[in-house]
Amino acid sequence: MGIRFVLLVNKQGQTRLAQYYEYLTLEERRALEGEIVRKCLARNEQQCSFVEHRNYKIVYRRYASLFFLVGVDNDENELAILEFIHLLVETMDRHFGNVCELDIMFHLEKAHFMLEEMVMNGCIVETSKSNILSPIQLMDKAF
Repeated sequence: MGIRFVLLVNKQGQTRLAQYYEYLTLEERRALEGEIVRKCLARNEQQCSFVEHRNYKIVYRRYASLFFLVGVDNDENELAILEFIHLLVETMDRHFGNVCELDIMFHLEKAHFMLEEMVMNGCIVETSKSNILSPIQLMDKAF
């Protein structure tokens, strides 16, 4: 399994989306998120986007006011995960039109659905934006 968790966090450190692909208790998740968010938000733009924390490698990227953080195994390819983050942002941009924090907050179920279409059990299974968005567009038409 490659991806352990995906977090979307704002500049104030508030978690807007959290998806875990391994079991952690609520207390463990809260502690892990707090440690990782503090560590990543404290870094400046000149530093690389990879951080080792506990037994995870954290790959992160900032887009506008949101930080996209992905926790992976130590043997995972960092550049591939950066590409995954970029694909996730592009997919959300295509659906929401320049995704922002409010889009995630008001359409959390759609953001989770996009992520679930892309990642299954910690493995990236879909990279086509149109294949990811087609079920969401069908649901939008039904309402």
